[in-house]
Amino acid sequence: MSDQSRQKATIFIGGLDNQVTQQTLHDAFIPFGEIIDVSLPKPDLPSNKDPHRGFGYVEFSLPEDAREAIDNMDSAELFGRVIKVNQAKPQKEANEGLGSRTAVWEQEGYAAKFNADEEGERNGVEDEANGGVDPMQGLEGLAEAGPRLQ
Repeated sequence: MSDQSRQKATIFIGGLDNQVTQQTLHDAFIPFGEIIDVSLPKPDLPSNKDPHRGFGYVEFSLPEDAREAIDNMDSAELFGRVIKVNQAKPQKEANEGLGSRTAVWEQEGYAAKFNADEEGERNGVEDEANGGVDPMQGLEGLAEAGPRLQ
């Protein structure tokens, strides 16, 4: 199965109670079709109190089964909690988007995307609202902030 069709056959289940196990998810979603895999990501810092992070993934053999599960189980109740069921999104790489370990301005392509050079200044793009004048110009000589006393 290709990665794209595999992605379409995988659903995200959020809002899970701590009592939910892989077997529980399997049993809850088996009526919608053949299940290939069930996963409950573990917390970053394991503890006895939180066996998983409150969400999980179920991968079906067919994308149609996943769609059916979403239609029927979104906003359903499982162990007294309303669960959210959606199409799973592709996992982001460790160096992109929110949660990455690299600052956004240090990521590849950021400078080209926002037309910035090495010093962080805009290349030939002047602020039209100020008529091309730097609003900070002329402030170099000020020693204190605030109004001048006469």
